[in-house]
Amino acid sequence: MQKRHSDRKRYFEEQRYTTQKYVIPFIEEIVAINEQTSILEVGCGEGGNLVPFLEAGCKRIVGVDMLKEKIENATQFINGKANSQKIEFLVNDIYNVNPESTGKFDIILTKDVLEHIHDQERFMPFIKRFLKPDGKIFLGFPPWQNPFGGHQQICESKLLCILPYFHLLPRVLYISILKFFGESNRKICALLEIKDTRISIEKFERIVKTTNYRTEKQTFYLVNPNYEIKFGLKPRRAWKLISSIPYVRNFYITAVYYVISNNESN
Repeated sequence: MQKRHSDRKRYFEEQRYTTQKYVIPFIEEIVAINEQTSILEVGCGEGGNLVPFLEAGCKRIVGVDMLKEKIENATQFINGKANSQKIEFLVNDIYNVNPESTGKFDIILTKDVLEHIHDQERFMPFIKRFLKPDGKIFLGFPPWQNPFGGHQQICESKLLCILPYFHLLPRVLYISILKFFGESNRKICALLEIKDTRISIEKFERIVKTTNYRTEKQTFYLVNPNYEIKFGLKPRRAWKLISSIPYVRNFYITAVYYVISNNESN
């Protein structure tokens, strides 16, 4: 397991950096982010993605996460920052959050979260109830079939955490390898859950269409923007030829960014 996964403050700062440099400019090509903007992040973790929106002066920012310890970290890390009172954190499952109590938002953010969500076909239409009629949703996620789509970088084994594609093995063989290299039952369960909730570009685009969203913007990356702060690698967009080949593209593209809107509002 790489140090960043145990050093949560470092992970927080990595999130802040990538969102500031890449996510906000991506969104701003579609919609302005300013003092009138309200933000909801689903699966906010320690809240690093929300800091750039705070610094942009957004009037209201809400982060929701199911894990109490992550929200406690978020509160600690953001405490003392200018205008930190504009951020509200909720420890809850988004399905248990009442939109009447939170209000609706100009932008909903889900970054590196969708691949962890069970029943994405339910989630995508559900979050519409938190979106203003002219609101936008940003989604960024790694396609399952990419070299590290199984999140094997969280493995304790020094070999497995850098071994690409082995998450694509049949379930029984995958479990056997994880056990052979000494991964804990807890870590194996976490990795298997990601295998269960995996998502491809094609599956996502099918859900977008069937749940009546409209794609405003999309970008596919051969080199994930996250990798700049993590590994010193410059983000690289996928060539049009690769990104246009269904199914095959999932094996090479390490991240996708989308901005979508609700077709039912138009």
